[in-house]
Amino acid sequence: MISYKKFILLCAVLSFVLKTNGQEQPNIIVILTDDQGWADVGFNGATDIPTPNLDRLASEGVIFSNGYVSHPYCSPSRAGLLTGRYQARFGHDCNMPYDGKNDATVGTPLSEKMISEALKEQGYRTSAIGKWHLGDHPDLYPPAQGFDHWFGFPGGGMNYWGESKNEIQTIYRNRKVVPEEELTYLTDDFTTEAISFITKKDKKPFFMYLAYNAPHAPDQATKEYLEKTKHIEYAGRSVYAAMVNAVDANVGKIDSTLIANGLKENTILVFLSDNGGRIEHADNRPYRGHKGMLFEGGIKVPFFITWPKKIKEKYTYNKPISSLDLFPTFLNAAGGKSKKESQLDGVDLLPFILQKTQETPHETLFWRSSGNFEYAVRKGNYKLYKSAYKNKTLLFDLEKDHLERYDISNENPEIIVALEKAYKKWDAKNMAPGWLDPHAENVLKEDKKWQGDRNKSLNKKIK
Repeated sequence: MISYKKFILLCAVLSFVLKTNGQEQPNIIVILTDDQGWADVGFNGATDIPTPNLDRLASEGVIFSNGYVSHPYCSPSRAGLLTGRYQARFGHDCNMPYDGKNDATVGTPLSEKMISEALKEQGYRTSAIGKWHLGDHPDLYPPAQGFDHWFGFPGGGMNYWGESKNEIQTIYRNRKVVPEEELTYLTDDFTTEAISFITKKDKKPFFMYLAYNAPHAPDQATKEYLEKTKHIEYAGRSVYAAMVNAVDANVGKIDSTLIANGLKENTILVFLSDNGGRIEHADNRPYRGHKGMLFEGGIKVPFFITWPKKIKEKYTYNKPISSLDLFPTFLNAAGGKSKKESQLDGVDLLPFILQKTQETPHETLFWRSSGNFEYAVRKGNYKLYKSAYKNKTLLFDLEKDHLERYDISNENPEIIVALEKAYKKWDAKNMAPGWLDPHAENVLKEDKKWQGDRNKSLNKKIK
């Protein structure tokens, strides 16, 4: 007969074995959309785009009303999310250059530890599906960055029919080209691959980074999804909405798969956009600005988290949080210790959303775009924005003016000085951009057009 002490020891060993086999560790899914506006989901007020699945999932967890990303456009934002670090720390301020073939120095370097690598250390199997955009060179593709499985394209954009144009606009599965005849509509194809990975017979828990390229241009949709948005009379918005609806329908399929396989209860699912909505067809209201800008409309995104096993109370969390927080949150949920990852700039959100503390996750958040071409600081209710669009350093009190209508910089020079000082202290730990993209040039062109279009409306007879 086994002794009591040996029985207790055996139970402890069994508990450890079960945990390392994924019986207690949660599965983790990040669903990232591309250039989706704040108000392009029902849970943030959309009335024209049908997003019933996203709305239902949001209602089952915690919605972040002040959920930010770390950069106002694609590649740098993704670099921040996956490393849990301000991407300026390693010089990833820009998209990959648009002309010429990029080498392995252009993109998130292999020296940066990604969520995928940290979770593999905790016994996870990992998958990257969809848009990558973190390095055009094969040495920087997902298989080199901690992902066991990869299905998607390396570049920043691609047509939705899977038609290859070049090396980075080609669909790969684990570095092998996927025949175009096997592809239908990428949003659907990415979901099919995701479901295959989820349902694979494997005792390990899984981490999936599912980065849809929708609703990024080009504007392409199937008859099925266009049928759902035929009530929108503005054609451009109608097609864009169909692309969003496609994401919603496919997220519903993923949720159904989790339920059917008994996985939903212990799966963390996070949904967010990589940046604010694109300038055409997206809706960032009520916020000012769009993708590329450091106004709220460029960096505040639709964002929620669900985990039925742990998150029982459904509500909206109003304090500022960041996509940088996902890395430490996932790592701790998986049984790791984020405090040992000293490079991280994010914080574990679980104590805050589970209401174990009333503290604020971040006293201060920073943004830097194309070096110091533009930057922003949010500290408490105050937000400083050095705007190249407006050629001025702006200051807003977000408690009184969350829509950023009223610049109060002239009346508050001392606050400007304090926030500039905080920014310089933060920026001293950053690197210069490793490469540049046309963003700075495009900003100036856009502002010139904005000024010109407004001036055209004036009566030229009136001086």
